[in-house]
Amino acid sequence: MGEPGTKAPLSLEELDAAVGLRTGRKHVLSILVENRPGVLTRIAGLFARRGFNIETLTVGPTDNDQFSRITLTVDGALHPIDQVTKQLHKLVNVLKIRDLEPAGTVTRELALFKINAEAQARSEILEFTTIFRARVVDTTKRSITVEVTGGSEKIDAYERLVRPYGLIEMMRTGEIAMARGRAET
Repeated sequence: MGEPGTKAPLSLEELDAAVGLRTGRKHVLSILVENRPGVLTRIAGLFARRGFNIETLTVGPTDNDQFSRITLTVDGALHPIDQVTKQLHKLVNVLKIRDLEPAGTVTRELALFKINAEAQARSEILEFTTIFRARVVDTTKRSITVEVTGGSEKIDAYERLVRPYGLIEMMRTGEIAMARGRAET
């Protein structure tokens, strides 16, 4: 049964109900941090302790090599996002946090698709690649590797089209995001 004071395990019905409770709003957080060892670990740990699942995570340098930008997406699930952003502000190496609104944000993602491309299917795959403004980056007798850049919806759509041909391998970077218009000071 468990030790005194521990919670009873959830039943399958309770677990299914808990998983279904989502706000439906994807939060894209842009976090400016000092470029120091351990910062990413502390941020990821903070989300894990609060029960958030990080859906995508990208980290890269900014125009100033002393700072990095972390872009992460989370589902606004059971917990309010403001709770975790308040905790993030308390971390020493975190300089600025923005919860980017989808309508006011430019987001991009990069994906590589290695597709089974026997001779009879190759022309159709190349046609899809042209329609999606993607780029062939490698080709062999049996496969084509295609680079697709754009919003997550575009990448999902390309995946749905080429999957029936035999998707050998796929890799996605996760979203990067920037607010539209002039930067805040």
